[in-house]
Amino acid sequence: MTRLIVAAGGGGDAVAAAMLDAALYGGEDRAVILTYAWDRLLIDPVPGPRGAHNFTGLAPLTPAVLAVPAEARPIPPAGSTLPRLAQELPNTFALLDPHHGAEGITRQLEALLRHLEPDSIDLLDVGGDILARGDEPTLKSPLADALTLAACCQVNASIRLLVAGPGLDGELPPEDLRGLLGPLVHTLTARDVDPISSVLEWHPSEATAMLAATARGARGTCEVRDAGLPVPLTDEGPTVHEVDLDEALSRNRLARTLMTTTTLDEAEAHCREVCGTSEIDYERDKAASLRQQPPAELDPATALAQLARFEAEARTRGVTHTTFRHLTEALNLAGSQREDLRQLLITSHPEQYAAPLWHIRADGRGQRRHPTFGAARIPT
Repeated sequence: MTRLIVAAGGGGDAVAAAMLDAALYGGEDRAVILTYAWDRLLIDPVPGPRGAHNFTGLAPLTPAVLAVPAEARPIPPAGSTLPRLAQELPNTFALLDPHHGAEGITRQLEALLRHLEPDSIDLLDVGGDILARGDEPTLKSPLADALTLAACCQVNASIRLLVAGPGLDGELPPEDLRGLLGPLVHTLTARDVDPISSVLEWHPSEATAMLAATARGARGTCEVRDAGLPVPLTDEGPTVHEVDLDEALSRNRLARTLMTTTTLDEAEAHCREVCGTSEIDYERDKAASLRQQPPAELDPATALAQLARFEAEARTRGVTHTTFRHLTEALNLAGSQREDLRQLLITSHPEQYAAPLWHIRADGRGQRRHPTFGAARIPT
């Protein structure tokens, strides 16, 4: 059985696609996952998505679609999580390239469908911002999802739109999404998370991290992103719903305006008109800011003291969990220091590691002890 899953926003959607593929279908055969190479700045310091010209070692699936195997490498200064995903997961990851707009993505889809002749096609979005109108004040990253939606709606094939973890991306409130969701397809469990558990130890996606955490039973409020956005972790978190594809397009004004675009610049211009800005503009501004403000050095004692202050303040906001990406930025550390910080905190207080999130204890009791460094010594 051949299956295709389109990861609507790239990044964590590709990881969630691998998890859902195993959960829904199981077996030895794994779906081909068509996804953007579009990672956060802590992985890829170059704003925007990567195209085929940004990699070496890609493998052709069709003349229009290239796979990203484990041996592929992004060309510096670009970065990408896709080669490591290909190394650790059994799926084939095909590169979705938006540089020729929605029309280019449509051609890629059509070529891949002719090549694979898949038995099923799913378009997967974690969080649900693919259902945004475009004018919501909380909407932060509409362009990637709108482009894939626009392309999928122009393909002559039966495509099922799935929304996993409604509201977990922090883009649209769960209460705004409930009336838009269709039938429940699956509720993820801790067992479903197992196939991607090793990936969650290093992948920076916050939405997919919360999806996995809620599947493992985490409940409360998780603070995410650089701005400290609160996201509720509820029983809705691990659910996966089907949504009518045509209804999603009818609701998503940006996707409708993108359908005839032939360049990424043109798509961005439409995004600014409909939504006021684009996520690539945000990435450009943030990249410039990071260049002007060198991050602090990671000193273990200082980091643990800063963490204690952060947690004390977070408790006053009702926060119960946070992500290591948010902690890295809250402590003014570089993205490259995220893994060192994670190791430091887990070594220091393993009982607070609610994998893949960090749990903030309600009482705040317990003296922070300096970890004993050995083979896993944290650089200072």
